[in-house]
Amino acid sequence: MRITVPRHRDLPRAKTSLKGWGVAAGVALVTGAMMVLAPAADAATTLGASAAQSGRYFGTAVPNSKLGDSTYSTILDREFNMITPENEMKWDATEPSQNSFSFGAADAIVAHATAHGQRMRGHTLAWYQQQPGWVQNLSGTALRNAMINHINQVMAHYKGKIYAWDVVNEAYADGTGGGRRDSNLQRTGNDWIEVAFRTARAADPAAKLCYNDYNTDGVNAKSTGVYNMVQDFKARGVPIDCVGFQSHITNSIPSDYQANLQRFANLGVDVQITELDVSGSNQAAVYGQITQACMNVTRCTGITTWGIRDSDSWRSGENPLLFDASGNKKAAYTSVLNALNAAGPGPSSSPSTGTSTSPSPSPSVSPSSQPSQSPPPSGGCTAAVSSVNQWNTGFTATIRVTAGSAGVNAWTVTANLPSGATITNSWNATPSGTSGTVRFTNLSYNGHIDGGAYTEFGFQANGNASGLTVSCSGS
Repeated sequence: MRITVPRHRDLPRAKTSLKGWGVAAGVALVTGAMMVLAPAADAATTLGASAAQSGRYFGTAVPNSKLGDSTYSTILDREFNMITPENEMKWDATEPSQNSFSFGAADAIVAHATAHGQRMRGHTLAWYQQQPGWVQNLSGTALRNAMINHINQVMAHYKGKIYAWDVVNEAYADGTGGGRRDSNLQRTGNDWIEVAFRTARAADPAAKLCYNDYNTDGVNAKSTGVYNMVQDFKARGVPIDCVGFQSHITNSIPSDYQANLQRFANLGVDVQITELDVSGSNQAAVYGQITQACMNVTRCTGITTWGIRDSDSWRSGENPLLFDASGNKKAAYTSVLNALNAAGPGPSSSPSTGTSTSPSPSPSVSPSSQPSQSPPPSGGCTAAVSSVNQWNTGFTATIRVTAGSAGVNAWTVTANLPSGATITNSWNATPSGTSGTVRFTNLSYNGHIDGGAYTEFGFQANGNASGLTVSCSGS
């Protein structure tokens, strides 16, 4: 791993060994399909417009310092319809001293996007790198609380302006184990990622919440570790909407690249290529293959390159982007444009597209795995605490609401909070208060529960969960 890089770039990553998969033949077949599916007369002529034809986006990472470069900004505004700030929304940039926030550089990028009809991806809220010094000096409960506050404050500032957030970045380790990376955040407790996502959902319910990582492009131990986490989150109602694959590629992609995207999509999350750059002699072919793989997965909602011109790249000397240093389109650009124009129906026909207007509903599923509880009456419901994550000064609780055999169209859960416990946020239900006896009522999308099925909601609170009791009434 190279470490002599500019401070405000994402650090270079050690790349896994990737095997080729018939590059020339694959591109020839793809190109042939393009000739049929996208006649030249109908094809869009820019990356963003071409992606939009199938309901997707094509974006790039942008540093605020480059917006004054006319060549750079001309390409940005012509070609891209999604922007990710390179460093301006990271923890060291947005909260340089504790509870003192600095949004000027990030605000400038958001203002530029707004003025040019571009959407924003937020990057990133919780990461083991690029933490300000004061964060590096914290641990345990103090660090956990600082993370929660940081997420709440940053997301509140940009509420309604961000399409998707990389809530947690690079939390899994490289190597053969597929386990979590050791970091100061991980040492606050294994539930830190879950707490980050639950906090983010409450802070801006309309933003899509993503997990983002590198060296997860194929089916390997690391990507399977992430897969297992997402599968667990979806099963327990932890809010997660999307998974980002950075795809810093050299020469070729894994033969199971598309299959890997699809297996995550099959879990019920969107997949996004978030930091794409490609070096090597097969650059144009590989860019085309990656784009085609995304187009072939309905829930692949978009692609972001990590920079515009080769001279802007963090991979100095490797020329891994779609435009040369002078801003001229490279052969890789044409490969991407052709693949975008050849795409069939995309996420616009999927229920997961666009910026959601409410949190993703917890699915109604078979009651076979629910917590032990008395069977509900035929027309009513029961409630049970299905999971609690406790730390020194607070906890999160997930409540399962199970319908009787006749089902319900609306429900109310009465929660008796332990003395001293105070709710700080909640998801998938509306609370009547913050302490004592609190009644949670369903939202518009999860009031109806079929007979014997269940939905879940949750809340975060200060204090101790010991003694928490819940009951349910339904109609």
